[in-house]
Amino acid sequence: MISVIDIIDQKRRGRTHTREEIFALCEAMMQGRAADYQIAAWLMAACLRGLNMDETVWLTEAFVASGRALDFSGIGGALVDKHATGGVGDKTTLALAPMLAACGAKIAKLSGRGLGFTGGTIDKLEAIPGLNASLTADEMRAQVQRIGLALSCQTEDLAPADGKMYALRDVTATVDDIPLITASVVSKKIAAGASVIALDIKAGRGAFAETREEAQALAKMCRDVGERLGKSFITVISSMDQPLGYAVGNAIEVTEAIQTLKGQGPADLTELCLTLGAVTLAKAGLAPSAEAARERLQASLADGSAYGKFVAMTAAQGGDVDALSDPALMPQPARVNMLPAWESGYVAAIDPLLIAEAAKLVGAGRQTKESPIDPGAGVMLFKKVGDPVEAGETLVELHVGHGAGDADALARVRAAFTFSSTPVSPPPLILEVVQG
Repeated sequence: MISVIDIIDQKRRGRTHTREEIFALCEAMMQGRAADYQIAAWLMAACLRGLNMDETVWLTEAFVASGRALDFSGIGGALVDKHATGGVGDKTTLALAPMLAACGAKIAKLSGRGLGFTGGTIDKLEAIPGLNASLTADEMRAQVQRIGLALSCQTEDLAPADGKMYALRDVTATVDDIPLITASVVSKKIAAGASVIALDIKAGRGAFAETREEAQALAKMCRDVGERLGKSFITVISSMDQPLGYAVGNAIEVTEAIQTLKGQGPADLTELCLTLGAVTLAKAGLAPSAEAARERLQASLADGSAYGKFVAMTAAQGGDVDALSDPALMPQPARVNMLPAWESGYVAAIDPLLIAEAAKLVGAGRQTKESPIDPGAGVMLFKKVGDPVEAGETLVELHVGHGAGDADALARVRAAFTFSSTPVSPPPLILEVVQG
């Protein structure tokens, strides 16, 4: 039996692990033979000394092997998946998944809850009254076979070694490491069973990768590891230098996603969905080219079929379908406070992190995975970068949750905005697309 101490010492000295050593480390962790402090020591050594491509592939394989993989064989059609590295106001999954399903793809999407400055797709889904976002593997399979779409929270037996290791990374300053991020992301996508996977990697102030270069390095490693393990990864690098869309919260983000599915959503959110969706459908063989796929996706918005898939999914998962067409039936805030613009000009910048902090302060976010959230809370923007603004015009609405305060949140929102006296061009949204 390979000693955990020896494995730690090997990496501390900067030596390359064997496949057997990495599997032994994960097995020891899962069986309780490796203490948390030993795994934490190895994580820090891996961050400082690095993991090469082989080690990253083996760690990904060990994560997948630690649990069960979802089986969607025999359901027919192309099973595709999408993952984003986190962002502020990112409700892309809620709009893109129904669009893909309306164009013939099969979507079984496992998502997470919000933590830190990023919002979670499951929190947003659960803002729909009655919706069950905790489907079993059999329920997901049956629903995908019936309507082509299921969105649910991650199961405990999906790459559980990654879950254990990530919990330690989160408290040992070892989250921001490209090989560890790659193994975490790719292992969950492989275990989820899709054949074509699109990764939306955010770059900017409101992302884990603050620079385009960091995002490109992560994108390349995810593609390379995926290829080694027989999976096709498409990577899109998109900007997160301002919130995506106008809504940051839970119920209000669902409403904005619905508006997008009806062809009335924000331009940036719609464009990101079309870009991601087009390359995904083309790679899956459901369209002859990305251009043709984009036309099909646009048609699904125009003819109502994409919105119809969202309604069908909501009904299948026990949600109140009436709430989709009547926002008054969605969770409501305790009160709404408006922040008027304090000068005229043009919006030059909106700091997404400060907007996310404000949303958390009014009740839309959580400090830990167990913290409750208020689904009716959030921040609604009325201006984006490049927009003209007049002093006194409403800039932001704070949707304050029950029991939450708003003074600190208002201060953060005010600090998030920078104005210019001359016209400003909005930042580019799509920075890079690599179809794999």
